[in-house]
Amino acid sequence: MSNIVAIVGRPNVGKSTLFNRLIEARKAIVDDFSGVTRDRHYGVSEWTGHDFTVIDTGGYVANSDDVFEAAIREQVIIAIEEASVILFMVDVTTGITDLDDEIATFLRKSKKPVFVVSNKVDNNSQQVESATFYGFGLGDIYNISAMTGSGTGELLDEVVKTFEDVPLEQNTLPKYTIAGRPNVGKSSIINTLLGHDRNIVTPIAGTTRDSIHIHYNQFGHDFMLIDTAGMRKKTKVKENIEFYSVMRTIKAIEESDVVILMIDAVEGIEAQDVNIFHLAEKNKKGIVIVVNKWDLIEKNNKTTKVFEDLIHQKIAPFTDVPIVFTSVLEKQRIFKAIEAANKVYENRNKKIPTSKLNDVMLPIIESFPPPAIKGKYVKIKYVTQISGIAPMFAFFCNLPQYIKEPYMRFIENKLRENFDFQGVPIQIFFRQK
Repeated sequence: MSNIVAIVGRPNVGKSTLFNRLIEARKAIVDDFSGVTRDRHYGVSEWTGHDFTVIDTGGYVANSDDVFEAAIREQVIIAIEEASVILFMVDVTTGITDLDDEIATFLRKSKKPVFVVSNKVDNNSQQVESATFYGFGLGDIYNISAMTGSGTGELLDEVVKTFEDVPLEQNTLPKYTIAGRPNVGKSSIINTLLGHDRNIVTPIAGTTRDSIHIHYNQFGHDFMLIDTAGMRKKTKVKENIEFYSVMRTIKAIEESDVVILMIDAVEGIEAQDVNIFHLAEKNKKGIVIVVNKWDLIEKNNKTTKVFEDLIHQKIAPFTDVPIVFTSVLEKQRIFKAIEAANKVYENRNKKIPTSKLNDVMLPIIESFPPPAIKGKYVKIKYVTQISGIAPMFAFFCNLPQYIKEPYMRFIENKLRENFDFQGVPIQIFFRQK
């Protein structure tokens, strides 16, 4: 299971400031999932080799139509259930408020690790004042200044100690997450595959609140299917429960091997579909795009090609992804989508022998070498596949710093042409020989 750090607390204690610092501290290896739900609410960060998701619960409260206290209470309860670690943020300049006490009451009942984070501690006298927060009965107090970053390193050192690493042997069956916007037919395709109504299906968008895991073992196929709550556009996320449904969807994508992204053929590929696609790509998951409700489209001999071209244009530059046109209602090409997912799963776990890699790639590199820079020529001597959860390749050369993005893209395309990594993001590294 992925590690999720939820920042909770009353409004205006600095939660969003800490959130922004955590996800922007290492821009080279940190990605903000801006737009997946709402801006500045979901992000990934890394500390001392530990990757984790950061959730800012506060911004949603500020835009809620509910009473502050009720909205915060509901968010804290769900955060306790869903997160791996809770950061309870308080403001040293205002001390303990009634709302802080109410949140602390819920947190004392939790079995999850809770860190009391005293923010806006900028001098020694404020460090003394933060001792009042020991009154919560939640353990040690971590003094930070989210604005300057002071104390955040010490806090994260302790947070990552609580993370649990899932042993690889637990992931025995392939996991296929069915993701997409609400009401595109995610639950319906599962019901069709199973032959009965396993999930509640209604024409009301957003019926599925939680991620549902289903073991599928029929017709020679054996895998786990994960049905997720639909991810809406940021302007349409109104309810607390739905807000955290997106959190569960992110967890499901992170835990899966292949993401089956369902798109509504009538509405076409929208920005939110692209966000989900890139979320799966960034997490190095296999991807299959399923265009549902294809029976509702008026077609000619060019319709499919035009639709595929439009999808490729929106998801570029990673376009080597299988696209399956289905109609769940008419039960058309349902199993073709599963077969595509099986093939992508195989591609994601594919290991290319080093000798074969060099036999194929070195002649290509010799015919099309990297362009010279400042009179210096890059000579690539050797290539090998690195062990990892997704295909990764290391090219050893004399001047790796001179390899630019266009040539890396060229090498990636040649790997795809020769070894079939359709549907799988691959990583390429150039290292000093």
